[in-house]
Amino acid sequence: MAAHSHVIPFLSPATASASASVRCSRYGRRAGLLRRVAAAGQAGFFTRLGRLIKEKAKSDVEKLFSGFSKTRENLSVVDELLTYWNLADTDRVLDELEEALLVSDFGPKISFRIVDTLREEIRDGKLKSGAEIKEALKRCILELLTSKGGNPELQLGFRKPAVIMIVGVNGGGKTTSLGKLAYRFKNEGVKVLMAAGDTFRAAARDQLEIWAERTGSEIVIDNDKKAKPASVLSQAVKRGKREGFDLVLCDTSGRLHTNYGLMEELVSCKKIIAKALPGAPNEILLVLDGTTGLNMLQQAKEFNDVVGVTGFILTKLDGTARGGCVVSVVDELGIPVKFIGVGEGMEDLQPFDAEAFVEAIFP
Repeated sequence: MAAHSHVIPFLSPATASASASVRCSRYGRRAGLLRRVAAAGQAGFFTRLGRLIKEKAKSDVEKLFSGFSKTRENLSVVDELLTYWNLADTDRVLDELEEALLVSDFGPKISFRIVDTLREEIRDGKLKSGAEIKEALKRCILELLTSKGGNPELQLGFRKPAVIMIVGVNGGGKTTSLGKLAYRFKNEGVKVLMAAGDTFRAAARDQLEIWAERTGSEIVIDNDKKAKPASVLSQAVKRGKREGFDLVLCDTSGRLHTNYGLMEELVSCKKIIAKALPGAPNEILLVLDGTTGLNMLQQAKEFNDVVGVTGFILTKLDGTARGGCVVSVVDELGIPVKFIGVGEGMEDLQPFDAEAFVEAIFP
């Protein structure tokens, strides 16, 4: 029986090169397709997450109402003024309405603008009853929030992990807000990694470790207690990428907006996060203490100038009648409020919904 010989065809260098090129091209297309499929899956995950959070905001309206009870009480004069409104009383009523808005920290610019709009519509015969004036007032505030503030939903991109950097001054509720965010995300099935980037305060690291335990999240901490904040954040983002986390929440050291040396350090944190994961951080959220009212505006401007804030978390609004500061900060900076704190419980950091907010502050 004749032996079968295995013949290896001769390929010229040019043919071999072309053949290899075709194979590389084919593998490249397949790899690209797989990457696109993976990206689409991740984008779908974050889209679904955004939708869930938005639905949650709608369903949490009762908490919002209780959280803004003091602001609503402050604005109850609106109903008293408008119930028996008549055309002859217009100037007096609008002056008192303006005062009620100012007392609730809407700010002079917004209060004057809203009242001027109402006065014009009354003069033109567009508003003919107290009920119509109240609805027009609510419409003005809602339009301002939606037109100036943009999209209040978190923009988490399409690639895991998404990275959120939390910034703010000490005492504003920064670390607590991060913990409450983790709680909300964990409840939606998100795999969360915390980064204890506030290395200047040992108490902040301990506080975040407690939040990690309470929420069932993983955490990256400064083991040698001498590491720079940027180093801790870099480690966390790399671990998040390596171990398949959905979300990395980065705490940072609290600092006064007037301390330019410390503010510049935030820029280093932002840069090193981007180096560890191109495109990150997806969000830079500034935590503002709602009890400070309009005094928060300068603080917000400074942080935005330094790191480019993408959204605000307004805390401690449950203990104040200054709910109008939500509108003021959006109007002044054109940056959306993304979450508001309306209580001390873990579930009391609410996604911001402009329509629900307007309904909550007016009786």
